[in-house]
Amino acid sequence: MSAPSPLMNTYGERTLALSHGEGVWLYGVDGRRYLDCLSGIAVSTLGHAHPVLTAALREQVGRLIHCSNLYDIPLQRQLAQMLVERSGMTKAFFCNSGLEANEAAIKLARLYGHNRGVDLPEIVVYENAFHGRSLATLSATGNSKVQKGFEPLVPGFVRTRLNDIEDLRRIANERPNVTAVFLETIQGEGGILPARAEYLQQVRALCDERGWLMMIDEVQCGTGRTGRWYAYQWADVLPDVVPFAKGLGSGVPVGGVLARGAAAETFQPGNHGTTFGGNPLAMRAAVTTVQVIEEEGLLARATEVGDLILGGLREGLAGLDGVREVRGQGLMIGIEMTKPCPGFVAAATQAGMLLNVTAGNVIRLLPPLIFERSHAQWMLERLIPLIREQAQA
Repeated sequence: MSAPSPLMNTYGERTLALSHGEGVWLYGVDGRRYLDCLSGIAVSTLGHAHPVLTAALREQVGRLIHCSNLYDIPLQRQLAQMLVERSGMTKAFFCNSGLEANEAAIKLARLYGHNRGVDLPEIVVYENAFHGRSLATLSATGNSKVQKGFEPLVPGFVRTRLNDIEDLRRIANERPNVTAVFLETIQGEGGILPARAEYLQQVRALCDERGWLMMIDEVQCGTGRTGRWYAYQWADVLPDVVPFAKGLGSGVPVGGVLARGAAAETFQPGNHGTTFGGNPLAMRAAVTTVQVIEEEGLLARATEVGDLILGGLREGLAGLDGVREVRGQGLMIGIEMTKPCPGFVAAATQAGMLLNVTAGNVIRLLPPLIFERSHAQWMLERLIPLIREQAQA
C-alpha cells in the first residue's frame, strides 16, 4: 500500500506522469509517447524543448533570474513595446498568471470608477465566464460550481448573457454605477463559446456612449492562438483593458494587463504591484516567444492548421446525433457533445492524445502553435473514431 500523498487534494487522482517533451510530443515516465493537443491548457505555445527558447532561458538563468520591481528591468520595456505595437494599446503591467491579470483589471476598473466619482462601482460580467479562482475573479466567473463553498462572494458584479446586446442595454439603463464591461472574446472554460464580432462592436459603441471601460480577457485566446495576436482583432474593435497570460511565456509563468486611454493612466505608484511579476527570466521567455511566433509564421499556421482540424472534424462527425456542434477559431477548438463524457479523456490518453473536457460535455483542443498539418491529420485519424464511439455510447 502506497503512502498517502503530501499534496492537498485539489486535482483529484492523477495517474499519468510525464518525463519530458519534444516539439508537439510528450513522453510518460513509462516511455509512452503522447501528442500534446492541450498545450498545458493553452500555455506551451512553442511546444516542448524549442531550441531557441531553451537556449535563451539557459543564457538568462546564468545572467539574472530575479531582482524585483525596485529596479528598472530593460526586458520589461522591450516586451511592453512589442505587445503595445501588436495590440493597439499604449501601456503594460506584468504579473505572473491569468488570475493575477484579471484581478489587476478588476482593481483598475474599480479605481477608474472611484476616480469618476462612483462610490460603489460595478462591473458587468457574463454567464459561463471564467476569470480565475481568487475571491474577486471567482466572483466574476459565471460558474456556480467554482463559487460554491466560498461565499460570501465579492460584490460589485452585474451578470449578463453573451451576445445579448439588449440585456446589456437594459443594464445600462438600470445600473448607474457600472464602470466597465468584462468579457472573454472566446469563453474557454465555458465551452469554447465565441462572442460574435457584431456583439463586440456593439459593446464597444455602448462603452463609448456610457464612458465605460471595455475589458477583454485574452488569457486563453490571446498570444496568437486564434491566428491573430489577440482574438478581439478579428472583430476590428479596440478595447481599453486587455488581461493576458498563459501562452506568452511558452511555459514560464507570465501574465499582465495592456491598457490605453484613461485606463492606461489609472494605476499610480502604490495602487498595484507584484514581487515576481516581470522578472528577467519571465520577460526573456516572453520576448523570445513573440520573436519565434513571428520568425516561424505561427499566426498563419494557427489559422491554416486550425481550419484543417475544424474542417476534418465537421466532415468526420457530420450527422452524428451525439455531437451538437464543432466550433472554434485557429487552434482553439471545441466539440460539444449532447451529453457529459467523463471517460473521454482517459480514452484519448490511451489512444496517445492529451486533451481535456470542459463544461462537462465539450471536448477541448488547444494544441501548440507549432502544430503542423501532419500532426493534425495524425490526431484526426484517431480522434474522430473516438468521438463517434462516444456519441453512440
